[in-house]
Amino acid sequence: MSLSIRNQLPGTVTAVTPGEAMATVKVRLAGGQNLTAAITREAADDLGLTAGSAVRALVKSTEVSLAVAPVEGLSIRNRLPGTVTAVATGDAMATVRITVEGGELTAAITREAAEDLALAAGTPVVALIKSTEVSLAAE
Repeated sequence: MSLSIRNQLPGTVTAVTPGEAMATVKVRLAGGQNLTAAITREAADDLGLTAGSAVRALVKSTEVSLAVAPVEGLSIRNRLPGTVTAVATGDAMATVRITVEGGELTAAITREAAEDLALAAGTPVVALIKSTEVSLAAE
């Protein structure tokens, strides 16, 4: 199966905390970073997720926000430091490629935001991803 989701990061489940309707799944990515996914409990059960399960974290590029300075006071748990490798801008939007430890991410942001942040190859950034925007696929 091919997917249009650009960000597909391999990892291993380190913990599953089931709730009544949702489950929080902690994943250790191949590069060593920790990622949290909030998925339905039913999905976690259907995938058979337990500590040690191999998964692929899927995140649409439109769900990746970028910061160029430390950000405090946010509920966003997933903060992956990286470096911009390329920026492609159009009339309204920009695609930003970021190298993170053990992989690569793509963020689709407005052209204006890319300009305001002065994003260019070599710019250090932090990719911000809400846990509810992370989907998991069992390997």
